[in-house]
Order: sequence, then C-alpha cells, then structure tokens
Amino acid sequence: MSPTTGGDPLTEATRRLDEGEEVVLATAIRTDGEPPCRPGQKLLLGTNGPLSGTLGCSEFDASAVDETKDLLASGEPALRTFTHDLGTVEVYLEPLRPRPRLLVLGATPVAEHLLRGGVELGYATVLVESRTERVTPEHQAASGKVVRSVGQVALGPGVDAIHTDHDAPDIVSELAPLLQAGVRFVGVMGSARHTAPHLQALRGAGCTDEEVAQLRTPVGLDLGARTPAEIALSILAGLLAARTGRTGGWLDGR
Repeated sequence: MSPTTGGDPLTEATRRLDEGEEVVLATAIRTDGEPPCRPGQKLLLGTNGPLSGTLGCSEFDASAVDETKDLLASGEPALRTFTHDLGTVEVYLEPLRPRPRLLVLGATPVAEHLLRGGVELGYATVLVESRTERVTPEHQAASGKVVRSVGQVALGPGVDAIHTDHDAPDIVSELAPLLQAGVRFVGVMGSARHTAPHLQALRGAGCTDEEVAQLRTPVGLDLGARTPAEIALSILAGLLAARTGRTGGWLDGR
C-alpha cells in the first residue's frame, strides 16, 4: 500500500458524508522519534480502504485501515499508537456518520411539509421527482437536494423514504430498489385500495415477500390528520416513533 493522496481529507469527508457514506478520519496528534509523519497529518478512510490524505507512510496508513471496520461498527472514536522503524505516532481515529436521510418521493403538497419538518428532525432531505414540471420553488427551497430517481441517491439503513403520490407512473420502479437496498423505513401514502396493486407489481419486479412486507401503507400515526400539514405531521411522528422503537400514543396512557 502506498501513501494516499488526492485532495484535502476534510473536503472529501464532507462530500462523502453528503452522499450518505460512513468514513473514519485519522489525525496524527503526537510523534516520538523521527517517524515519517508530523502532527496534524490526516487520512480519510472508508469501508474499502483509504480515500484521501496520508499519515506519512504506507505502514501507518495500513495500520489505520486495520482499525476502520471495528471503528465503523462501534461508532466510537479511539486513540492508537502506530509504530515505524524511525519512531511512533499517536493517532486519533474518529468515525463520522452521515445524518439520517429522508427521501420524499413525489412533489406534492404533503411532500413540501415533510421536507420542512424533516430538516427540523435532523434529516438530510432529498426530494425524488421525475416529473420536473411538478417541482415548485417551495419544494426546491424545502429540500436539501432534488433528484429525478432514487438511483441518484446512496441507499442503506440510514435512509427513511416516504412516497407521497400513489398514482405516480414510476412508483414501482422507485420503490423496488428502496426495499431491496435495506432502507430502514419505506412508506406509501394511500389507502389499501389504492396501494394493493403496487404490492403485487413489486413482487413482479423482483421483490421478495419479506421485502414487500416491510412496506408501510397507509403510513403515519392515527392523529385524525386531514390537511397536508397535518398528514405530514402524522408521518413525521411515525418516523420518529419508528426510529426510537416506540409505538406512539399518549404518555399518560402508559
């Protein structure tokens, strides 16, 4: 393994986190002897190895790579001392995880409220809409990013997705990759009468029964919601309950 270069590790870390990736930032903080490293040198690592920067030599970089898997699994930072023939370096290894991501599919009035509320709940928000003529300035302002397909978004367990338009022509082709990618929560607005045909179509698109069973529809808590803002509130409350392992309900009813 040769020392990694290729741009500033902090800039690359920001880009990777924005794309939904988990990374580890290794920073040299103290040296002893004359190792080929100086305090402040940084190396950014991903699940498949170094991404940017270097700790000064291939030996130190390889030692940091060996720590990456366990650090990403635990999410806890660590101090490690790496050894070279010319001396040692103490390295601070910090796992960095992206914010949870909320994908809102369909540029509808409910979608606008979901995007706004999602930001307040700590989500990085993405609006997915292939029909660009439906995306209003309000949708643009409320979302962190607007894309035409879920194929443009990194998917995984840190993603929650809500489809707000059960009549969208591409609903099956957009839901299938979400279910197959192990997204944490996938919901579709609409009654069972509206969404039942989509469930069979998802099986025809290659989704297993287990994957289809993960789809939540109707979606949201039973709040008596009627307006777009109220419906979005019921959905966001349901997402928070799902994230924290709760079922919802009045606290004084426990």
